[in-house]
Amino acid sequence: MGRPFTLVETATGAPGPGEVLVRVDLATVCGSDLHTVSGRRPSPEPSVLGHEQVGTVVAVGEGDARCVDGAPVVQGMRVVWSVTASCGDCDRCARGFPQKCRRLRKYGHEPLDDTAPLTGGFATHCVLLPGTAIVAVPGGVPDAVAAPASCATATVTAVIAAAGPLEGRRVLVTGAGMLGVTAVAMASAAGAHVVVVDPDPARREQALRFGAAEIGDRTPADVDVALELSGKPVAVDACLRSLAVGGTAVLAGSVSPGEPVALDPERVVRGLHTVVGVHNYRPVDLQDAVRFLAAHHRTHPFAELVAGRFGLGEVDAAFEAARTEGAMRQAVVPA
Repeated sequence: MGRPFTLVETATGAPGPGEVLVRVDLATVCGSDLHTVSGRRPSPEPSVLGHEQVGTVVAVGEGDARCVDGAPVVQGMRVVWSVTASCGDCDRCARGFPQKCRRLRKYGHEPLDDTAPLTGGFATHCVLLPGTAIVAVPGGVPDAVAAPASCATATVTAVIAAAGPLEGRRVLVTGAGMLGVTAVAMASAAGAHVVVVDPDPARREQALRFGAAEIGDRTPADVDVALELSGKPVAVDACLRSLAVGGTAVLAGSVSPGEPVALDPERVVRGLHTVVGVHNYRPVDLQDAVRFLAAHHRTHPFAELVAGRFGLGEVDAAFEAARTEGAMRQAVVPA
């Protein structure tokens, strides 16, 4: 924390069994990256940051590397990949929670290992480990639209899945950042009436372009579903208080330490409320995220959410722009 990024050169060998070597074409600075650099999120140091990226397969190691849909991974394929690599054998993987694998590896979150340094998106290349979800990106989806699928879009896909059927339901989204406007687009596409609450007027207006039916700075009452994507304790509290009878709150924004939020158990019991936490996502969520972007990136301005084209030697500037400028993501282009 407080030190500049350092550009390091390393040799790139052939991928090992089950591994895939990918050239990183474009990566984006995620809010979690900002939390890491600011010290709000614990992370090993030094490390290669970056976990939202799109790239092109350069080489495939021995074995049967396949995409989530079963298609073989081949040289030249344009892909995104999951934040996590899972073992597939532990009790959590067996229970359907590969994103919480006992032996989990996370891209952009691992300590720098000189023998295997290519573990993050802010690099010219990344080595994808066995147990990584890989999804091919259709040619018509721009890099700037595809890169956030690896974190923001796939996480929101998991949030929408946790919320249950949304058609005809009144849905509250707190926080109109990258995750928030993506949730607005997905919920509205699913037939929901979406209400967005954010203290920033510009972000509220942006939400209208992604399908919001109502915007404001005060939390409404009696919503069927509340999606909390800002991580602010006051927003978590507002979501819990906003639920109608039988309502569901899905909490996904609280990924760094913050103040605890009071929970009224009587209100939860009498209101028949459901409170769900979402962190990371399953392989199918990444696949569905790419499908959604391919289908909707022309009707909603996803490409406008990403600004800048910083080189690897300009990552400090990319982070500064991410902190101070209006775009929700800043792009790092390793080439």
